Amino acid sequence: MINEIRWCNVGNKVFKATVRSVLIGYLLVLLVIPIGSIYLKGFSLGWDPFWKEVTGPLAWKSILLTIKLSVVSTIIQAIVGTIISYVLVRYTFRGKSILNSMVDLPFSLPTSVAGLMFLTLLGPSSPLGVWLDHLGIKLLYNQTAIVIGLVFVTFPFVIRTVQPLLEQIDPAEEQASFTLGAGRFYTFCRIVFPAIFPGIIAGSMLAFSRSLAEFGAISLISGNLPGKTMVASVYIYGETQNFNPEGAAAISLVLLTLSVLILWIINVLTRGKGRLA
Repeated sequence: MINEIRWCNVGNKVFKATVRSVLIGYLLVLLVIPIGSIYLKGFSLGWDPFWKEVTGPLAWKSILLTIKLSVVSTIIQAIVGTIISYVLVRYTFRGKSILNSMVDLPFSLPTSVAGLMFLTLLGPSSPLGVWLDHLGIKLLYNQTAIVIGLVFVTFPFVIRTVQPLLEQIDPAEEQASFTLGAGRFYTFCRIVFPAIFPGIIAGSMLAFSRSLAEFGAISLISGNLPGKTMVASVYIYGETQNFNPEGAAAISLVLLTLSVLILWIINVLTRGKGRLA
C-alpha cells in the first residue's frame, strides 16, 4: 500500500513536471522568442538609429494617427458595446439569438474580407456610395474609413466582457430601485454601471490593443496616404517592402510595448475589479 502511494506521488510529480515543461516550451516558442526577436531587431543598430526611425516624420505621424483613431474607435465601442450588451441581457425580442451570434462575426471573418466588404458597400460604384457622394459624404480613403474599419473588427470585445457581468446582476435589484421611484437612467448609473465598469474598461482596452495592430481591413479602405491616412501597421508593411527591417521592427516595438502595457493594466484591473465595482 505504501509503495503504491509512493508510485502515485512520483507519477503526479512527473505529470506536473511534464505539463509545466510543455507550457513553458509553448510560451517560449510562440511568445517569448518572437517578442524578444522584435526587441533585438529594433535595437540591433543601437539607440540612436532606433530613435531616428521612430521619430521620423512619416513614422511618428503614423503612430500618432493610429493611437488617435484607436482611442476614437474605443470610445465608440465602450458606449455602443455597453448598450448592446445591456439589450441582449435584459430584453427579449424576436431575432435576439441571431443578433447575439452575429456579434462574434468579426472574430471569424478575415479582416481583409471585411475591408473588401466595405469597399463593395461604400465604393463609388455602389448605390449607397453614389447616394452618399451626392450628399457630399465620403466614407472611404479617409480617417473616417479607418474608424469604421476599427469599430467593425473590435466590435465583440466590450460586448463579450460586459455580458457575463450583467448576467450576474440580480434583476430584483433593478426592480427594487424602480419600486422606490428611481428611473431607468438613475438605476443604471447607481446599480448596473458600477458592477459592469471593470468589464467596460477591460473590453475597451482589448479593443484599443486590437486597433493598434489592425492591418487587413485598414489597408484596403484608408487610402494609405503618408502622413494623412497611413496607420502604423501599413507603415510597417511598407518598410518591409522597402527592405528596411530595422525601421519596421522599431515601429513594431512601439506598438508591441503599448499592447503589453495594456494587457498588464487589464490584468491589474481584473484582479482589482472588486475595488473598482
